[in-house]
Amino acid sequence: MPPQSRPATESDDDATPCTDAGEPRHHGLIVAVFVVASCGLAYELIAGALASYLLGESVLRFSTIIGAYLFAMGIGSHLSKYVAERAVLARFIDIELMVGLLGGLSACALFLIYAWAGSPFRVSLYAIVLLIGVLVGMEIPLVMRLLHQRKQAFEALVSRVLTFDYLGALAVSLLFPLVFAPLLGLARTAVVFGLLNAGIGLWLAHRYRTELPQARALILRGRIVLALLLAALIWAQKLTDAAEAGLYGDSIVHRETTPFQRIVLTRWQDDTRLYLNGNLQFSTRDEHRYHEALVHPALAALPQARRVLVLGGGDGLAVREVLKYPQIEQVTLVELDPAMTRLFRDTDALSALNGHALRDARVTTINADAAQWLEAAPGPGWDLIVADFPDPSHYALGKLYAVPIYRLMARHLAPGGLIVVQSTSPWYAPHAYWCVDATLREAGLHTAPYHAQVPSFGDWGFIIASREAGYRTPAALPAGLRHLDARTLAQMFDFPPDMRPPEVAPNRLNTQRLVHYFEQDWSRQMR
Repeated sequence: MPPQSRPATESDDDATPCTDAGEPRHHGLIVAVFVVASCGLAYELIAGALASYLLGESVLRFSTIIGAYLFAMGIGSHLSKYVAERAVLARFIDIELMVGLLGGLSACALFLIYAWAGSPFRVSLYAIVLLIGVLVGMEIPLVMRLLHQRKQAFEALVSRVLTFDYLGALAVSLLFPLVFAPLLGLARTAVVFGLLNAGIGLWLAHRYRTELPQARALILRGRIVLALLLAALIWAQKLTDAAEAGLYGDSIVHRETTPFQRIVLTRWQDDTRLYLNGNLQFSTRDEHRYHEALVHPALAALPQARRVLVLGGGDGLAVREVLKYPQIEQVTLVELDPAMTRLFRDTDALSALNGHALRDARVTTINADAAQWLEAAPGPGWDLIVADFPDPSHYALGKLYAVPIYRLMARHLAPGGLIVVQSTSPWYAPHAYWCVDATLREAGLHTAPYHAQVPSFGDWGFIIASREAGYRTPAALPAGLRHLDARTLAQMFDFPPDMRPPEVAPNRLNTQRLVHYFEQDWSRQMR
């Protein structure tokens, strides 16, 4: 007697081998893999970017965050085997909701901890990285088990999961720096990815509700998490603005995240300050000391100078000093970030700080990577090259202080021309400062190191370099300088006994010794 027939159920359909007609039923799990990979990498990038922004760029810091995250993922992958087979789907949904909530709120929480608590920030940062890493590490093994339960062929299962895993990583690695961080900022970007995780969890709870013994509870938890994240999305900017205001102390008059950096301008009474990635770039109360020291010891020694190249210095303050020489016919400013040059050219109050230098007909602004631009630019012809790059706090900046770029600069010099390089502090970072000097000499240039007192920074260093020996301090300076005169100029080239050069190696691209010197020197100054 044939068995009594019964209607097919949804769970029966899942228990049968997958056919082409039935395969779309599991496309939701494949989409989950894509979202899991995207969100997992996004949280890692956000943690690294946030640490760099709040604590300063550091190869060691970014490396340890990545290492801790991957280590935690390994722990999570191991822990996933303890999830009972019958509970895999429910636990996967729970993990999606937890990752969404923790990862989505992570940036806001870290901003607030740093601004209002201070010292627990590093512990909180790594604790959050480890927790998210453990949860993310459980996701892929669990989703592979879910697909295997649905009779997916093992070969197709592995290739499909890994394909979508890598595609998700590629998508977020491109979209994070180009779209999410510039348009949304780190806090809201984290919330958006949290919403994706939670949304996938809620959708799966609804889609497979007939298989879940506590489907209603899971759906309710999913709705609560989504509601919390939506509220966070609305309030994230206000929370981070309040945290940032507490961080800088002064009123923030402009904040902007670009594909290259975080730009913040503050004002207190008559003092306007520029911060890039949390690092002070200038204060209007004493920036004249820095920029006069950067430009005039070299340019005043070149009465024949007509063409000047400024690398970096997108605020236009170095260009302002160059234009004090009436014989200058052409200034080319090469600045990576177009937001910087646009801000200091088009905003009247900021343009006034540089004397409207970026609007001058003699000035050409080029937004490009300085090293790449130098490689493609035509041959010699610059009487003065001013290298006003940010400090070499990580490898991307360290390359701008390496032997190859100094050789490139030398090739672009007109006969008798000079190069001047901002070179960090010879007092606070002596190994880094004298490494820049050693690197210029390794590139075949003669050097004249000097330093100046800038109250916002302390004792700050510069180096003049030339193809020919015999630099002499200029006999005359342009009128109207606020700090520099013949007496202070002569003192700038004198280093007392306690600032004698240490033994250092030049900065080469394959070693980047300068970055290590910089980190070691400044770490000694931190309390």
